[in-house]
Amino acid sequence: MEEQTPRNRKIVLGLGNTLNRDEGLGVHVLKIMEARFALPDGEIEWLDGGVLGLNLLPWVEEASHLLVLDAVNARQPGGTVVELSKEEIPLYSGVKLSDHQITFQEVLGLAKFRERLPEHLHLVGIQPEDITIGVDVSPVVAAAIPEMIRRAERVLREWRLI
Repeated sequence: MEEQTPRNRKIVLGLGNTLNRDEGLGVHVLKIMEARFALPDGEIEWLDGGVLGLNLLPWVEEASHLLVLDAVNARQPGGTVVELSKEEIPLYSGVKLSDHQITFQEVLGLAKFRERLPEHLHLVGIQPEDITIGVDVSPVVAAAIPEMIRRAERVLREWRLI
């Protein structure tokens, strides 16, 4: 039996491809939040997961608290803020959060299968409007970022991390 590593990391994970406009939302919001809420003691790890997919499995499995920031395809109008708790996040289902998210959903599904899914898991994102080539998010998504940050901050406060 393999030795289990302690699961006590507190991670805020930004996902997305910053070269595809709204698809890079999670990474952009991560940088904003890190600048605003980073504490000197390093209690929270701010991780730019980009589009690393299955390479993120070790971080997921070592986390006790994992807040995921991402563009979320919830089939809503562009700019809609989407929030999912641990039980609501689709793992292997046909619901697709975003193009790269298929592999991240598999990461979560694999962690669950291995009984290593973080005890505290939450996702906050925004429905993308434009995922064409470009480095800036669309105006409608940019307008929703403050609400996304408020919701993510609320989660971190509920977890007593900030």
